[in-house]
Amino acid sequence: MNHIGYSEKQIAKYQRQKYIAEIEKVAKNLFRMLRDEKVSPSKFCEKFKLLKERLEKSADKNTEYLDSEYHRLMEEYIERLYQETVLVDILSDKIFDEMRETEMSNLNRLQKLKNSTSYKKEKHKSRNKNEDWG
Repeated sequence: MNHIGYSEKQIAKYQRQKYIAEIEKVAKNLFRMLRDEKVSPSKFCEKFKLLKERLEKSADKNTEYLDSEYHRLMEEYIERLYQETVLVDILSDKIFDEMRETEMSNLNRLQKLKNSTSYKKEKHKSRNKNEDWG
């Protein structure tokens, strides 16, 4: 990729944003697969492996620094789930079915963390604070 005309900081920001978008994509796909009763353990592992490879490709020395707690935790979550599913010898149907609900709950909790830190303009915060002032 030709980076002429861009500063190191701009390139690093772009690569970090690309990595963050990939983390989000992996999370959405994981949730979709866990929710779908028709997805078998082998199909889950196969797809997860591809998602993880794409995530690692978009990883760069500049992506190690993630600002948000949500993205750091999501990265850790993806790594842990990968270790427990894809890197085990055989993921049985029984184990996979037992973990579905738990892992969907974990993903939901992470999503709530992301939503709780959403940006709210300062002027809207103060409007609610001063309403009781008669």
